[in-house]
Amino acid sequence: MFSKVVVAAAAISLSLVAAPSAAALPVVDMEAVLKAAQIDPRRADSAITPGSKDSVLAVEQALDAKGYLATQYVDGHFGTSTIAAYSAYQKSLGYTGIDASGLPGPTSLRQLGTDRYTVSNVVTAGAKLTYHGKTMNTRTKTMLVEAERLLGIQLGITQGSYNAGGVGASAGTHDGGGALDISVSGMSVATRNNVAKQLRIVGFAAWVRTPAQGDWGYHIHAIAISDPDQSSGAQHQSGDYYLGKNGLANRGADDGPAVSPKRTWEEYQRM
Repeated sequence: MFSKVVVAAAAISLSLVAAPSAAALPVVDMEAVLKAAQIDPRRADSAITPGSKDSVLAVEQALDAKGYLATQYVDGHFGTSTIAAYSAYQKSLGYTGIDASGLPGPTSLRQLGTDRYTVSNVVTAGAKLTYHGKTMNTRTKTMLVEAERLLGIQLGITQGSYNAGGVGASAGTHDGGGALDISVSGMSVATRNNVAKQLRIVGFAAWVRTPAQGDWGYHIHAIAISDPDQSSGAQHQSGDYYLGKNGLANRGADDGPAVSPKRTWEEYQRM
């Protein structure tokens, strides 16, 4: 009797070892998805942002399965159709305004992937706070502090983030997170260009703005690329920055200091 029990137990043990394990879920790289969601809608074609295809496809397949995205757009290109589909999905979760812009945030991205994929390299904006007298999020402040460290100076902020309906000339770019206007008062041309360069180095799309370009004085306009709280305007400016544009409505050539490669804050930290 004892031997039969032993044999039965051994057989069960072997069957458990031999049983195939459940297939692992694919992994969606949030950093790659955010980069594609900024760049792809600004392209003149349906090219795929390098390094993003598999992650974007997984997101698009999930949107398709839920009925938000037509199958023909499940192609790895996070273009305007995918942005619109993701926005509709965000609204289905009860999000409104900036939170339903179509730019993936960590919570909605994870929820969309339930039983479909896991999420790696999560990007969070962090809490809203006040720094240099202006509102911004934790990620933006951390980036700004690092740029100030590289420059050896503190910067004056004339307009912060989450400033819905604030300065009309800003065209809504400051409605969400990651957007700053920086004073250049008393700076030489060389100094203000260097400020823009150091901001770019730590992950901002930054340009020196001049009175000739619009209804504003000299200042530096900066957008924290890949901030998941970006307004649609800031999202478009980030995409244009990657594509060598000036971030203005005329989509002219980038007139800022050259930085290569262009890095996000997370990529800068991994250097």
